Amino acid sequence: MSLKLYELVGTDATRPFSPYCWRIRMALAHKGLSAESIPWRFTEKAAIAPHGSEKVPVMLDRDRTVVDSWVIANYLEDTYPERPSLFGGDGGRAMARFMNWWGDIAIVGGIFPLIIADIPKNLAAVDADYFRSSREARFGKSLEEVMTNRDQAVVNFRKSLDPLRLTLKSQAFIGGNEPNYADYIVFGGFQWARVVSPFKLLEEADPVYAWRERLLDAFDGMARTSPGHPV
Repeated sequence: MSLKLYELVGTDATRPFSPYCWRIRMALAHKGLSAESIPWRFTEKAAIAPHGSEKVPVMLDRDRTVVDSWVIANYLEDTYPERPSLFGGDGGRAMARFMNWWGDIAIVGGIFPLIIADIPKNLAAVDADYFRSSREARFGKSLEEVMTNRDQAVVNFRKSLDPLRLTLKSQAFIGGNEPNYADYIVFGGFQWARVVSPFKLLEEADPVYAWRERLLDAFDGMARTSPGHPV
């Protein structure tokens, strides 16, 4: 397979943790495709600059460069139509576009303040300094201050998952009986948190927890066997 994928890592090159890279990892597995993983770190922007991006994922397919997780998912669907569909048709693709935004805002945005100060612990000093300075400038406070009330904030985050929770009471996955790209969008955020932080986002009795467990076991346990915290 000629595919290559730049993925965000820290001190452990075998521990990819970007939620957006995990969306594509799951999409590739769904399609039955494999890609050579190219470890990339926050301060290695020069490595992907020739590909027209400052962020990962960046996917290379022979002489083609594809950037942005949503664009990559669509590229995989359209370039490899003979393989299992990520969307299940135009309607599924349109709904996944909505989920892509919801995943960015409600999932990644909701989780970020709960784990933000744990992330630098996974990084080398130069990357940790970059992460801290750039994110503290964004929030206007220290990472530790952002995360101060996370024990209470996580209650509100769990409540925000009610639409997902109610859906999963009547079907195994967002995609129905089997997962599709909508599932991978949301799962990417939970896998990101699991890799970088020991903080418990979900309670075991939660249908969302059971859904996450099913996706951890998908594709021969690909996500579960990736290094992470037992949460």
